Amino acid sequence: MDIMKDAIKAEGVRFSVVREGREVARAYVYLMSNNLHDHSFALLEDVFVDESARGEGLGTAVVRAAIAEAQARGCYKMIATSRYARPKVHELYSRLGFADHGKEFRLNF
Repeated sequence: MDIMKDAIKAEGVRFSVVREGREVARAYVYLMSNNLHDHSFALLEDVFVDESARGEGLGTAVVRAAIAEAQARGCYKMIATSRYARPKVHELYSRLGFADHGKEFRLNF
C-alpha cells in the first residue's frame, strides 16, 4: 500500500494581555483546512490566565478575540479542548457558546 503525503499550511494567531511587562492572559487559535469543507476550521489552544488575574474577565476577552478572528476568517467551526480537571474552563467555554461535542484522544511523544 502506498500512502501519499501532501503538505498543508496552517496559520496561527496569538492573543495576549500584558501588564507591567508580564503576560497575564493568552490564547492561540490555529486555522486549518481539509478537503471535506470549503472553509477552514479553527483550533483554540493554550488558553491561560495567570492566577493573579483570574476573575477579571481576561480569559473571556482572549477567547472572544479568538472567536472573532476565526469568524472574520470564515471558519465554519472552532474546536476547543480542555482537561477533565478544569471545570472552570469548561464553564467559560459553555458560557461562550461552545457545546460538549465529544472526546479528545491524545498521544504524547
